[in-house]
Amino acid sequence: MRTLQTWLTGITLSLLVIPVYAAETIPNHPLLQDEFFFRLGGYYPRATTAAALAPSSGGTGAMIDFENTLDLEKRNLVPIADFSWRATDHWRMDVDYFAVDRSATRTLTSDVVWGDQTFNAGDVVDSTFDFSDLRVSAAYAFFRRPDKELGIGLGLHVADIKGHIQASGTSSDAAAVTAPLPVINLYGLFALTDEWAVSMNADWLSLAYGDYSGDVRNMALDVLYQPYRHIGFGLGIRSLTIDIEIDHSDWDGAARITFQGPTAYVTYSF
Repeated sequence: MRTLQTWLTGITLSLLVIPVYAAETIPNHPLLQDEFFFRLGGYYPRATTAAALAPSSGGTGAMIDFENTLDLEKRNLVPIADFSWRATDHWRMDVDYFAVDRSATRTLTSDVVWGDQTFNAGDVVDSTFDFSDLRVSAAYAFFRRPDKELGIGLGLHVADIKGHIQASGTSSDAAAVTAPLPVINLYGLFALTDEWAVSMNADWLSLAYGDYSGDVRNMALDVLYQPYRHIGFGLGIRSLTIDIEIDHSDWDGAARITFQGPTAYVTYSF
């Protein structure tokens, strides 16, 4: 009887200890627990930019490579900021922003047509191309555990695009448009340990509405290290591609824009 009691006592203690031990082994990272999550850092993307401005007489306009033809910088270090709000256990909202402003002066090696202006080989032209992207997304986690989360949502990329080419002594044809581009969002969050986590995010949509038609693709992969309760650090890579045709009073033409490169940032959460 004593042996049986000892055996049953041992089984009972084991059943009590195992859940406690298992619970302790599940990572508890702030990325999956905190209500507010902020990121601030730098983005070093490689840009490829082609744009066309149609002449007032009609037509589509010729695509111009702003990096190779007009000598805009292909890489720029710019600030980037992200904010996440975990409204409930399953609902979250994300806001991201970055901006890249570039300008250059170059002697043309070939003719360039921009709107109603024709610039000939040998002309010295000033060009600018400014771009900013404000991304807002609301998503629902259809799968959620303390150490992992998968979700789907709807988002909006508000792209502010400005292009300008001018030679000395000529009038200026500037094109500017603010394009609200809706997307479908998929995301995943994975805690590896209490300090290390990985996040993935993807936006996509092929659209034709209003003044715009084309594709939007956005991807982000981040590795986060949070050794302190509220402060952490991260490294990642981001890629944004916007390929649209524009039929707007301020810009009748097209734009193909890609930014891809690494990010590094500091995080704060609570």
